[in-house]
Amino acid sequence: MEPVIRFLREEDLKEADTIFRLSFGTFLGLPDPMSFYGDADYIGTRFRADPSLSLAVEVDGNFVGSNFIANWGSVGIFGPLTIHPDLWDKGIAKLLLDKTMAIFKDLKTKHIGLFTFSHSPKHIHLYQKYDFWPRFLTAVMSKPVKSEYAEKESKEKISWTKYSDIQKEQTSQVLDNCSSLTDSIYDGLDLKIEILSVANQKLGDTILLTDNKSNKLVGLAICHCGPKTEAGSNSCYVKFGSVTASRNRSESDNFNDLIECCEHFAASQGLSKLVAGVNLGNLAAYRKMISMGFRTEFQGVMMTKNNDSGYHIEEVYAIDDWR
Repeated sequence: MEPVIRFLREEDLKEADTIFRLSFGTFLGLPDPMSFYGDADYIGTRFRADPSLSLAVEVDGNFVGSNFIANWGSVGIFGPLTIHPDLWDKGIAKLLLDKTMAIFKDLKTKHIGLFTFSHSPKHIHLYQKYDFWPRFLTAVMSKPVKSEYAEKESKEKISWTKYSDIQKEQTSQVLDNCSSLTDSIYDGLDLKIEILSVANQKLGDTILLTDNKSNKLVGLAICHCGPKTEAGSNSCYVKFGSVTASRNRSESDNFNDLIECCEHFAASQGLSKLVAGVNLGNLAAYRKMISMGFRTEFQGVMMTKNNDSGYHIEEVYAIDDWR
């Protein structure tokens, strides 16, 4: 058995998706492992976001696993990392991790992390070998979307639009504004690749929240909608969301409005459920989401290299679950 690590190719996607579902479904003990994550797509969407950050592993010429890297500027996330169940516990995952860490080194990534099963000592032990340490739980939460969602009455204070509505000649400035917003939360954090991936693949849209008095961007939410995205049927999934304070409004107020705008957007798309993951390190955001009717569907744990807290601290209002 001679494992070979290479970059993933378009023709690998069907097999990569099969192993992804089979691996997680088998680990979780599902009666039908291939039913894992239903009609959501985690493999194709992440590959197309940046093929140069998608890895494959072969054994004796046969495709047996993959891993994906998300480049968020100074922040890097990897996963899902999956190996065919027939080849578990043979050291293949370590080879993928070795290559993954080399890529982060080349990217000069400052803050690196992952999401894994909080109840699995096996997974946590593997990542600890690479100096990743479990921190707070991440709650993947959801709430029903109102079938008829009223427009906000505070239009004189706040307004929102979608990235898809921005005129082409303005998109560069909007992306720079988004980068400035996330940079204010954590130095170098940049979601530009995710915003463009959603736009180019038509996976959903990015909500942009503006303070009308200052005309300043104060919030953004990157949303996947429906099947063949990371959301799945009938769901709007907020992959990342964050806010900052504005002249007359707190982070809490702006976060409340951002969530309401996401629900409004989900309703406009005919979707019945709003899904968002929040790390309990961002305690204020977690509490706010509970107060707005979100309930936890399942939990995992975030692990970070060197046990670095990054932007997952109580006063930062952020949505992201790093799955």
